[in-house]
Amino acid sequence: MLTIRIFNVSYGEIQVLWDVQLDVLPGQVVCLLGRNGMGKTTLLKSIMGLLTPRSGSITFQGQEITALSSDARARRGIGYVPQGRDIFPDLTVHENLRVGLVAHGMSHGTIPDEILQRFPVLQTMLARKGGLLSGGQQQQLAIARALVTQPTLLLLDEPTEGIQPSIILDIEESIHRLKQEGRMAILLVEQYLEFARRLADHIYVMEQGTIVLEGNLQALQEDAVKRYLAV
Repeated sequence: MLTIRIFNVSYGEIQVLWDVQLDVLPGQVVCLLGRNGMGKTTLLKSIMGLLTPRSGSITFQGQEITALSSDARARRGIGYVPQGRDIFPDLTVHENLRVGLVAHGMSHGTIPDEILQRFPVLQTMLARKGGLLSGGQQQQLAIARALVTQPTLLLLDEPTEGIQPSIILDIEESIHRLKQEGRMAILLVEQYLEFARRLADHIYVMEQGTIVLEGNLQALQEDAVKRYLAV
């Protein structure tokens, strides 16, 4: 589904990612773990085409996309839920969902019924402005917006950040259902090992912009993983 090879990314003269190599197989949930500031968000932005690498390659569904624009990547089937959600606060829930369609060149499309079935709380708030939703409701809206075009790869950047525990469980259940359906792969950026443990098929751990551990949780020593997550 996704292959990243010898990937290097900089902000100006400051290099942030160093020779990153990562794979996501079809239907997998892959979790990228690490403390804040280790380069996880930079990697997701680069996969989405929001940052240009110094070197390296990204292959998606067998085709190299390293030089493609972010909108072209979206049309090919990559959905992105950024850190901080980035919903439009002055648009209604319904309008935010339609923005997802427009951004993918589907301005005359309709929001699939299954999207609102996944997030029933949104169905009762379609006319409410996004800025009036709670943080957890905004996170569900951001995920729903990414799902309206039924992507084959979903990038989730810390979906549990700043969210109340009850909503974290709802988000976890939504990701679990997507995994069970097997129609998309998910690359999930997280800081919390327990959340990753319950969802991930494969884990990568990032430290100072490079991958320092990878494998499934059964193969990795938990103490070794926790060492890179401790503050």
